[in-house]
Amino acid sequence: MPHAVTLIPGDGVGPELTEAARRVIDSSGAEIAWETQQAGVAVMEQEGTPLPDRVLDSIRRNKVALKGPITTPRGGGIRSVNVALRKRLDLYTCLRPCKHYPGVRTRFEGVDLVVVRENTEDLYAGVEFEEGTAEAKQVIGLAGGRIRDDAAISIKPISAFGSERIVEFAFRYALENGRRKVTAVAKDNIMKATDGLFYRTAREVAKRYESKVEYDEWLVDAMCMQLVQKPELYDVLVLPNLYGDILSDLCAGLVGGLGVAPGANIGDEVAVFEAIHGSAPKYAGQNKVNPTALILSGVLMLRHLGESKAADRVEQAVAAVIAEGKSVTYDLKPTRDDPTAVGTREMGEAIVARLLS
Repeated sequence: MPHAVTLIPGDGVGPELTEAARRVIDSSGAEIAWETQQAGVAVMEQEGTPLPDRVLDSIRRNKVALKGPITTPRGGGIRSVNVALRKRLDLYTCLRPCKHYPGVRTRFEGVDLVVVRENTEDLYAGVEFEEGTAEAKQVIGLAGGRIRDDAAISIKPISAFGSERIVEFAFRYALENGRRKVTAVAKDNIMKATDGLFYRTAREVAKRYESKVEYDEWLVDAMCMQLVQKPELYDVLVLPNLYGDILSDLCAGLVGGLGVAPGANIGDEVAVFEAIHGSAPKYAGQNKVNPTALILSGVLMLRHLGESKAADRVEQAVAAVIAEGKSVTYDLKPTRDDPTAVGTREMGEAIVARLLS
């Protein structure tokens, strides 16, 4: 039986990237039955929303989706489609592996980190009050003079429930993928209630795995320094939402940037796999953007589906093409104006050729 997967091409460069990724995945040996669903600015004018219910219904039905980048329309109070997907499908885990592939130019080599970011709580929960509102004044009153009268307010909710399930995911991931250590990252010396709760919960979860997976903790500012000095000391990082957003991009920078950084948003019921970079509408239709991040997101998807052999084959093919350095996009060349750079489609075809050779 083929795996039913929702394919969301997205907009901007999304359709080009998803086509390249689809062709690679179809050549991997895994059987996928794609159900294409359009979302983003392209459907906004026709359906009044960039995320129609039919897209959510498809993902819920198939349990798995591969998504291209989607532009968030400016103005009008429209929230990010990515955020809406995470909220409405309870995709509480953002999984961001950051692995260096030889041939990708970076200051660091041999980096192999995994960032596990909580996706639904923290300052990104969107509980905010503008300055001067009754709600802001109420919170200011509760603060007993510690907040200025003209302040806008953002609420930072961190729950024991949310913390436990994200740390549990990190330990399970470490155990299932042969990882040696989980590092919890927060800032409890300042935010003793919220980040303190995150650490306390993490320690309780760590006790269940103490004979199998090592556990340690770092303050977020110190962790940033550690990562740019000696990233080889770390393995799986688990963080609340805001810190996870920042450090996942930092870690992507260690291995060459967002163009080679895959991602997944995973819940108990469904999972959506996507490149982390934006839709780059100015490059749409130019056959220019690096497809590696979305193809590697497809590798994560294949592993999630239990297609480990197919996933390994695709990752090895991607690594070989990058290492050879011939059929790669401009950003993977020694200089960005290298005339030998190929396009999105051609790089995808080179990876397919490796798979079929």
